[in-house]
Amino acid sequence: MAERSFAREVQDLRLGAGQEFRGEGILAVTKALLQSGVGYVAGYQGAPISHLMDVLSDAQDILAGLGVHFEASASEAAAAATLAASVMYPIRGAVTWKSTAGTNVACDALANLASGGVTGGAVIVIGEDYGEGSSIMQERTHAFAMKSQIWLLDPRPNLPSIVRAVEDAFELSEASNTPVMLELRIRACHVHGRFICKDNQRPAFPLARALNEPRRDTSRIVLPPASFAHEQEKVAQRWPAAVAFIRSRGMNETFTGDADDIGIILQGGMYNGVMRALALFGLADVWGRTRVPLHVLNVTYPLIGDDLAAFCRGKRAVLVVEEGQPDFIEQALHAILRRADVPTRLAGKDVLPMGGEYTAQVLVAGLRRFLEAHAPGLLRAARTPPDAAAVMQDARVKALAQAVPPRPPSFCTGCPERPIFSALTLVQRELGEHHVAADIGCHLFSINPPFNIGTTTMGYGLGPASAAGLQVKAEKRPIAVMGDGGFWHNGLASGISNAVFNKHDGVVLVVDNHYSAATGGQDIPSSRAENASRSTRHPIEDAVRGVGAKWVRRIDRTYSVAKMRDALREALTTQAEGPKFVIASSECMLNRQRRERPAFQAAVKRGERQVKPRFGVDEDVCTGDHACIRLSGCPSLSVKDSGDPLKQDPVAAIDNSCVGCGNCGEVAEAAVLCPSFWRADVVHNPTRWERWLERLRARVIGTLARRRDAARLELA
Repeated sequence: MAERSFAREVQDLRLGAGQEFRGEGILAVTKALLQSGVGYVAGYQGAPISHLMDVLSDAQDILAGLGVHFEASASEAAAAATLAASVMYPIRGAVTWKSTAGTNVACDALANLASGGVTGGAVIVIGEDYGEGSSIMQERTHAFAMKSQIWLLDPRPNLPSIVRAVEDAFELSEASNTPVMLELRIRACHVHGRFICKDNQRPAFPLARALNEPRRDTSRIVLPPASFAHEQEKVAQRWPAAVAFIRSRGMNETFTGDADDIGIILQGGMYNGVMRALALFGLADVWGRTRVPLHVLNVTYPLIGDDLAAFCRGKRAVLVVEEGQPDFIEQALHAILRRADVPTRLAGKDVLPMGGEYTAQVLVAGLRRFLEAHAPGLLRAARTPPDAAAVMQDARVKALAQAVPPRPPSFCTGCPERPIFSALTLVQRELGEHHVAADIGCHLFSINPPFNIGTTTMGYGLGPASAAGLQVKAEKRPIAVMGDGGFWHNGLASGISNAVFNKHDGVVLVVDNHYSAATGGQDIPSSRAENASRSTRHPIEDAVRGVGAKWVRRIDRTYSVAKMRDALREALTTQAEGPKFVIASSECMLNRQRRERPAFQAAVKRGERQVKPRFGVDEDVCTGDHACIRLSGCPSLSVKDSGDPLKQDPVAAIDNSCVGCGNCGEVAEAAVLCPSFWRADVVHNPTRWERWLERLRARVIGTLARRRDAARLELA
């Protein structure tokens, strides 16, 4: 069950020539793939392109009608290897994943693909997850494109430019026999707009024909002596062919302006931000008119030296807007201008930050410094943009920062992974602190308060492998955490079988929430839901035992904190040899709510009896020590004033965001904290018997309450 359904939006993929498409960037990419006659698509979900995979999943009938094969790959490496179908055959193929993390995983297949080259168009749609909203290491795809000589497109973030880039990418790949990367930043993926459609195209060379007419060309296989020839082919044939195509197609764009003694060279993805910064100075408008000439690199690799030199010639200075580091484009541009004997001064990382996201605020500051140095007259005549630093010093902003303190990312309300780490906290209080190797996934939030558990994280599914160096006999065993998504992505081979093969003595905790939850809730082999187009319900326990594991414990309800605690304690203290595996299984609460809430509301509307648990805290019993919060950290668990003058500390309270998972009460019981938590069942559409019983209870309770009040002493 993905994060959201695109069942309605995907119907727009059927639009034909001349019709207007309106929607999100991700949907535009899918439509462009179909218009380009793509034969197959594969990928692995991850921000910011998770929705592309979800769109393709929801469009299965449309893809099948066109003869397009789609599959959700086991990993980015599996997706990249899929492009092998375009090596020998003129089949257009596309794959997608989150970069740079996914590109690192896929690098072996990509390097081989780039070496041998392709016959059909091969396009890699890269979700460039860089900047303040990123969840991964801050690196750029550009370095990998240069290393393997894969062409890199970075289109302007509007739908017509994105669609054109997809179509050009296939043709560029075929013209130069080279795979092409199409880089889409977060804002490009989610930008909304419109474009005029073309008809969808069936693959010109069907996949079935490739199977019926197999081809073989050893010059495309990466094996000596062909592998040595590939390098020469890249330089002598593929590169010139790519440059010729890019120039003839006009893939890079130049926008003229009257302040032509200066200019800006920018990545295509930076266009909207640069235009916004110029507009704040009054040097551009919302219609795309600019006073400062722009050279927009919709293709950031390879660079077209002649075009860049021509743009710079006659200008006193040019600003290079290149987000991220190192400054690959700026360095290359220095070499291009020196070889062309163009004396134009270059500014770039000297006025803009070396690293970090280039927001409009950052670009305004950099542009001001550039204009001060190279066009002071233009700056004096320009408007003065708002001073962001001054805004941050405003008393109202400071007051807001104090009223809304920063909160680290944490588990969702009702997340089944929270009680796992509550149990681990209790065990470590008893047995002492252990080395805990973390992993990629929702469970990585355990490194933050209130749990503060986790020492390292090395990659998706590499938690157990990252503890391999500590597998020595010692008083305390290392603990490695791995999610079910990471388990099927890379963990089964790299972590589980490696631990069994090398007879590790540590503990591996597999967090099984039934989905690839961190990437949007997509199904995986161990998902327990029915999936018409995928094979699911393959238990992780069976796979673990299948590679030779002997000591395996499975907890099917992680909210049972006491059971989780006991299983972890047993794993850390048993005398059994070999790795110890604890599989903690409970469904992701977000996906569970997406499934259950509509069904619950529909049943209530039909008049059916439905029961919903509610939890609360008895303010008279709560002591205000807040140990429950320190062991849970649930967003719905807060504090409030008790109203009792004898209680100075606020008491615990549960707000309306509670989903009734019961974790707070389970933690309180397992930790022997206090009996202040209560549960009540809210009954919708109760039966006659329940209504009569409720009236009887109310009558008895009312009578007892009146007797108590009558016997109460009143002091004058």
